Amino acid sequence: MVYTPRHLGRWKFMLLAVPALAVAGCAAPQFKYVTDSSANTYFKVPHQWHKIADSSLAAQLQRSGFSSGAGIWDTGYDAAGVPSASHALSSSATKPFALALVAPLSQAASNAMSYNLLRDFILPVTAAQRQVAAKHGFPLRGFRLLADSVITPGTGVHGIREIFSYTYPDGHTDTFDQVALTNSNATMVYLLLVHCTSTCYSKNTSQIDTVMTSFTVRNR
Repeated sequence: MVYTPRHLGRWKFMLLAVPALAVAGCAAPQFKYVTDSSANTYFKVPHQWHKIADSSLAAQLQRSGFSSGAGIWDTGYDAAGVPSASHALSSSATKPFALALVAPLSQAASNAMSYNLLRDFILPVTAAQRQVAAKHGFPLRGFRLLADSVITPGTGVHGIREIFSYTYPDGHTDTFDQVALTNSNATMVYLLLVHCTSTCYSKNTSQIDTVMTSFTVRNR
């Protein structure tokens, strides 16, 4: 439930190295940084991933049941050759899709803040929320929890990282890698979710891990 990415021979070596360094200096950057300066939040994605137009992403999120409002930051990056906002939460993402959200919490949500609330921020992950979702017709099945850890990536910033999979009604199984954080007084939530089909995730695990571990929030 949502609450509204380390002598002659010597001179010869140095001379040979100069052209190589020059070529390396002209190489395309491996990553680009995605920043929400107002929330002191950033992460990096591979340079070839494509940014989704903000308006397209907002419309897609609204169709999926998520509403945007004042003070909320939504951004998406798609590794697909033909990027689309429709890949944000769909089973058709055969390449990694990154979705980042920054949102203020209501007083009620702030008071109720817990690690489990962060786990269930986008999709039901805890047993209790999966049971509730199933009773209300949640269409995804075959849940598998692959990893779950509590993380404290910065002073006062804490939350969870979890990796899980679900099978969609069309038979495709997706793997979701999620970091969900809150600040010291639980007034904000910061989320980064990268997902794609499980086959895609297996092929891109290292790259996705680089994205996820780059997610940084500077507490204010």
